[in-house]
Amino acid sequence: MKKICAFSLPALLIAAASVQAGTNQNTLVVTASNASNNQLLVYDTTGAPIQAVSTGGQGGVGGNSGGIAAQGGQVAVVNFGSQNVSIFDLVGHGFQMKQLVPAASNPVSVAFGNGHLYVLGTTKVESHQIFGSHVNSSPDGVSPLYLADGSAAQVGVVTNQLVISEKTGVIETVNLGTDGAVSGAATLVQNLPNPALAPFGLVTRGNNAYVTIAHSNEISLVRNGTVLTITGSGTEMAPCWVTLVGPFLFSSNSPSHSISRFAVYGQKIVQDAAKAATVNGAPTDIASGDGLIGVIDGNGPVSHLSVFNMDEDGNLTLKASTTVNAPINGVAIVTGE
Repeated sequence: MKKICAFSLPALLIAAASVQAGTNQNTLVVTASNASNNQLLVYDTTGAPIQAVSTGGQGGVGGNSGGIAAQGGQVAVVNFGSQNVSIFDLVGHGFQMKQLVPAASNPVSVAFGNGHLYVLGTTKVESHQIFGSHVNSSPDGVSPLYLADGSAAQVGVVTNQLVISEKTGVIETVNLGTDGAVSGAATLVQNLPNPALAPFGLVTRGNNAYVTIAHSNEISLVRNGTVLTITGSGTEMAPCWVTLVGPFLFSSNSPSHSISRFAVYGQKIVQDAAKAATVNGAPTDIASGDGLIGVIDGNGPVSHLSVFNMDEDGNLTLKASTTVNAPINGVAIVTGE
């Protein structure tokens, strides 16, 4: 079996989640059509379509993670083909497109934090300050990537830094100023394996970043600019995207069509279940929120959205599965008021 992530398809966005499942009554699952006329696609937790809203931009991104980011009722979506990012606000039970934010290079991944929206492009990373619900269209910091060869995969926020993966073989950090703006040059993390075969998806919490090294079948822990721990994925091939739920780290494994569960604590990453769940095709995104796990998988031009309930022991039970006739990109779980 080939050790490869589905680079032709999407990403992943990570939302904070409670270990105990909520009622999910006001929870929505969002993704993007990734088509030439890109759309935000909105579903309820039963997989029923609720809304399709134009992003005002062009899709076409692939081989990335975090193509959608959510903070409260605000959602950011990358428009790779038109080199901008769409900002949506949740109003009542639906989303309204509020802004188009230009990007310094074609955007592949976005993240919220420190009163900013961070945009990772193919060659640069940038910060945009947020005032209320308005995102400043002009960046207050821009930095070139360490490689800047077009292989950028995902950006995440840790204490005073951004962590970035580039699939050609690096994990890097970029410092943030006291105001949260990007500041300084990208720096390669220490103790990175040589070779690092396809650093890919990542998820952050506090000062920790869990970063997949997909084609090495490994997950690494990065803290303070140093790789502290590397754990293998066991029987499952190419862990590409990850999400955190309490003490559990879940990886989606593209060629294995599976989701693995790890226990994480201190500097430990311990595989708890090699195959916690399976999906229809090659998973291309994973996210969590409100006691749910959302997974996108793809088979060529057809994608599937699967929603799992998660109990207090990290066990997953399929709640909904929906087929989407598009190579959709990114997933986020948004809890309404």
